[in-house]
Amino acid sequence: MPFKFDETTLILLTTPLYIIVIGAEMLFSHLHVKKYYSLKGVIQNIYLSLINAGIDLLFRAVYLFIILQWFYTHAIYSFKPFGWIYWLVLFILEDLAFYIEHRVDHYCRVFWAVHVTHHSSEEFNLTTGFRSSVFQPLYRFVYFIPLALLGFNPVDIVFMYSITQIYGILVHTQAIKKMPKWFEILFVSPSHHRVHHASNILYLDKNMGMCLIIWDKMFGTFQEEIPEEPVKYGLTKSLDNPYHPLKIIFHEWQSIGKDLQKKTSFFTKLKYLFMPPGWSHDGSSKTAKELREELKA
Repeated sequence: MPFKFDETTLILLTTPLYIIVIGAEMLFSHLHVKKYYSLKGVIQNIYLSLINAGIDLLFRAVYLFIILQWFYTHAIYSFKPFGWIYWLVLFILEDLAFYIEHRVDHYCRVFWAVHVTHHSSEEFNLTTGFRSSVFQPLYRFVYFIPLALLGFNPVDIVFMYSITQIYGILVHTQAIKKMPKWFEILFVSPSHHRVHHASNILYLDKNMGMCLIIWDKMFGTFQEEIPEEPVKYGLTKSLDNPYHPLKIIFHEWQSIGKDLQKKTSFFTKLKYLFMPPGWSHDGSSKTAKELREELKA
């Protein structure tokens, strides 16, 4: 029987890898008294990952075999034959698609309400990479539509996303301080991604790439990790009950609901949905950009 490299094979290959590297980081953390891990934090990361995987599995037949397949059959171009150029171009374009999605998640509050679960942990370790934005599978496929229209097979698109996610998980570590300079010019490093998970005002909404850091450098969202500005993980405002199984998913939706109850115009209410997180009509809360402007003043 010929070897078939698909998502099932990918899971079988990466599971031992995750066990080894997470175990090694746990051991490193224990021996050096770093306290990177807590039992509650690990359990919560697994819990959020399982919900995300369940939603993705239930919805996959719809977005993969109906929606993306429809656009693929109406593609304006077709990459053939399926050689290395096909996979390289798919990787680059898909990484760009992820950057765009990730940036929207940070700059539009209704999508931030989904993505915020990934940022809510005040711990940062390899299991944080599994701390999924649980409802993201319900809209992530929209960013793959242009790829299907360019002639990339939907099965290949989803497979490539799974591959890039492996890398995206492995950069969630404090054990590696810096990668070689040439590497950090092109690729997202653990240092870059620590900045992304920081609640420091200087670091907010920075370093959105999955694998390539070039998009952040091209589009103005890059920020180097600065030794004089140690990273503080989590949200700018700590949660009252960070381990509650439902509040951890829905807390930002609750905040949106409260803002929508304010006596404001219909268009102001729309802004509470679609403006960046922290936006307010009366200045009672501020966006990351406004906070940085205050910091410079």
